[in-house]
Amino acid sequence: MIVLAVDSSSKVATVALMKDDKLLGEITLNDKKEHSVILMTIIEDLLKFNNLTIDDIDGYVVSKGPGSFTGLRIGMATVKGLSFGSGKPYVSLSSLDALAFSVANFDGLICPIMDALRNSVYTSLYKSCNGSLEKLMDYSALDMDELVEIIKSKGEKVIFIGDGLDKYKDYLIENCPNCYFPPNHLNLVRASSLGEIGSKLLRDGQFDDPNSTPFYLKKPQAEREYEQRMQLRNECNC
Repeated sequence: MIVLAVDSSSKVATVALMKDDKLLGEITLNDKKEHSVILMTIIEDLLKFNNLTIDDIDGYVVSKGPGSFTGLRIGMATVKGLSFGSGKPYVSLSSLDALAFSVANFDGLICPIMDALRNSVYTSLYKSCNGSLEKLMDYSALDMDELVEIIKSKGEKVIFIGDGLDKYKDYLIENCPNCYFPPNHLNLVRASSLGEIGSKLLRDGQFDDPNSTPFYLKKPQAEREYEQRMQLRNECNC
């Protein structure tokens, strides 16, 4: 089975090709170019480098969130379009699952953190169990202080991973005892991690419904600002 995996949940655009359990290739761009401009180009280039066409793909994997509202919509729309056009199935996974999978052999708590702005992160908690990851906490958007208190209550060593470390690594070193960090290159969501997890689901016949959508742990900023303006207007009219 040949699987194409795509993630555009953050400023990173990443695409991977998997054949069974083998990684054929991966392209990751960590810059601020718009995903709508570069994503299909990356897919086309990766296929060409492997002497494949879109007709050779047996299934697709895509990140469903949390993350950038625009990025998630672009990634999901791209994969759903390819899936519909080719008649091949797809499965969507959490970007947090993919981050945790990159350090799945850590013998303690695994805590992915993605920057959610305003001193908060998208996060969850995992632990390695018999060769697979067990999720210990629902996907959440938490203030850093709140997350640290949760970690401290567990009384275990923990490894943090994700782009949230760009902002909060020093804070975690100061406030969270017994914490560890991976090499910097692992802090990016990797399409290869999504692909490895998703390939197993596709082989087991676990497909997404064609109408599945990204999931957001926060409302878009524009929507939040609109609600705040409406609240102020209602208060002024009282």
